[in-house]
This record gives sequence, structure tokens and C-alpha cells, in this order.
Amino acid sequence: GDHRLVAYIVPASEGKQYEDTAELTTEVRAHAVGLLADYMVPSAFLVIDAFPLTVNGKLDRKALPEPDLAVTAGTGRKPESEREAQLCAVFAEVLGIPEVGVDDNFFELGGHSLLAVTLIGRIRAALDVDLSVKALFTAPTVAGLAAVLGGPVFQAPPNLIPQGAREITPEMLPLVELSADDVQRIVDRVPGGAANIADIYPLTPLQEGIFFHHVLQADEGTDAYLLPTVLGFDSREHLDTFTTALQQVVNRHDILRTAIIWQNLPQPVQVVLHEAPISVRTVDLADEGDVTQRFLAACPSVMALDEAPLVRIFVAAEPEDGRWFALLQVHHLIQDHTTLDILMNEVRAFLTGQHQTLPAPLPFRDFVAQARLGISREEHE
Repeated sequence: GDHRLVAYIVPASEGKQYEDTAELTTEVRAHAVGLLADYMVPSAFLVIDAFPLTVNGKLDRKALPEPDLAVTAGTGRKPESEREAQLCAVFAEVLGIPEVGVDDNFFELGGHSLLAVTLIGRIRAALDVDLSVKALFTAPTVAGLAAVLGGPVFQAPPNLIPQGAREITPEMLPLVELSADDVQRIVDRVPGGAANIADIYPLTPLQEGIFFHHVLQADEGTDAYLLPTVLGFDSREHLDTFTTALQQVVNRHDILRTAIIWQNLPQPVQVVLHEAPISVRTVDLADEGDVTQRFLAACPSVMALDEAPLVRIFVAAEPEDGRWFALLQVHHLIQDHTTLDILMNEVRAFLTGQHQTLPAPLPFRDFVAQARLGISREEHE
């Protein structure tokens, strides 16, 4: 279940001779790194006497030996500082091996690009430091990463909008440059005005790309980033209970109470509302066909981004058996597949009375600040 690229090498009988296989594999790896994208560099290089062949003379892939990636792990230099010890422990945990030495190469031990993302995330959490995935490809050992580790995790400037504010000024918005007129245009578009605005900040660079495509497609009456999920219920009561739980999840997370406003502004901004009730509308479905296709045909395929939340529900009854169905639409600007899973798990926690065990929600503004201020625009591009 853990797919990795492995290179098999048969040394030529003539030409350069190597003292040992380690010297040969090191040279071949360096050659591959110079030619290939990072994710295409094999995780392991095995030297064999000859390629196993089938009776037909073709390569017998099943007979190729499996690499034992943990054989040399942890046999080298031991950590000399607490930071190196922490990094060694995280390397071993992510790679699934007992021990990692300070000079062991993450990719030579079976690491690949997807594991690299996991590793960097674990290091950030464990050591409270700034570190990019790119750094691992240039310094793939514990010793190398320890030398390039940044300082403490980037701290976002605080939200300066006071609780219960009836007026918002540009000075209260440290993450975005807006004039007083710009702020007033935003306030005028929000139900409840300034009293219902919790925060204002720009889009992340990735969100800017999604927003661009939304605007490009909106005139055509479609939006590839409107994510639909069809749910079935055995009664209207259970559907309403689900909707109530979903609203409670929306109330928890600022990203789910966010609208995107851009009209007559120098740049599109995210506006977080204190209160953002989910729209629930009843529709009539066609009599025949797959329920998902019937829903998609009956419901609009474009969402107004300036109306929070960017979450809405369409419901329909199935008269024959008394069942109810709901089409949950969420815009990709505020959710992806992973966060959809998190959202559903939190809904389940509210439905089962376990919501008190949910972790405190993280403010999305911190991620916006990190993306906009912690990394240059050139790197994003």
C-alpha cells in the first residue's frame, strides 16, 4: 500500500570500477537528482548481479528483490543536541522505522514527495518552527535540516476589530490596505453592517487563482469549484437535525462564515461575519433518474461569493418512500476534500453529543498572514 520508486542497477563489466555498492549508488543517485524532478528520484537504489528474466526472456519484475530501507538506518552518527534528537524521532515516525541517524538521507530511507509534506508538517508542529518542503529536498538529512531551520513560527498580527464594534476603520485591518471609502463599501454589502463583521483580510494566493476561474466561468452560468454532496435521510426530522448541527459547525469556524467581496475594491477581500445562517431551499426533482443528476439539474450551479456562508443546502422529498434528500453545496474557496471530512466529523460530534471534545478552531487569518507575509509573492507564483 506504500508505493515507492526503486532503481535497480547492474554494473557494467568494463568501465569505471567501484570500491563498493555504496559508492556506485551514491553516484547514480546524484546523476538522477541532476536529471529528474524531485518526486521522480527513486527512493532506493539496489545493485544486483543481473536482471531476473522470465522464460520468454523479458524482465521478471516480481523476482526483483525488495529493498530493505531500514537496514542502514540509525547506524550512523547519533544526535548531539535536543533539536537533532527531536528531528531524528520525527524522521523515524514518518518513515515507519525504529531509528534514524543524524546523517541518514530521508529519501534514501524510502521517503518520497508525499511523505516529505507529512514530515515537514510534523516538524513544524513538534518544534514550532518555520520550514518549507523545498528545504528538505536541498537538505534531506537531520543534520542538514537542523542547520537550516528557521526561527519560531510566524506570528500573524492580531485582529484589531473590537468585540461589539459598531464602526470599522482601516487601522483595524492590519492584513489589508483599504481606504475608509473601501471599508464603507464592504460594510454596506454585509447584512447587519459593521456590527456583523468579525474580520477583513485578503485572499491567499491559491484562493486568488480559484477566484479568478470563478469570475471567468460565472458569466457562462457554471462554476467548476462549486462542490456538491448528496445526502439521504429517512425523515424530514433527521434532515433538519443535520442542518442544525451543520449550522453549529459553521458557527465554530471563521472560514465557513466568510464572504468574498471585490466590487469597486482595489483587491478582493475575505469578510468574516459573526452570524451567517445557512440557506435551505426546497426544490422539486424530476420523476426519474439518478438522484444526484436530478439534483444537479434542479439546482443552480453558480454561487454568489459575496453572500456568506459559501455553504447552502437544497432539499427534496421522495414521495414514494417518505425519504428526504439534501444537496450540500460548498465553494472550493473555503473547503477541499480533507476539510469536507473534518466538517462531517464535526457534524457527527454535534449529532452524538460529543461536540465538547472538539479542538478549539484555528483562525484562518493566521494562514492568510503566513501565506501573504511569510512567503514572497514570487515564491507563490
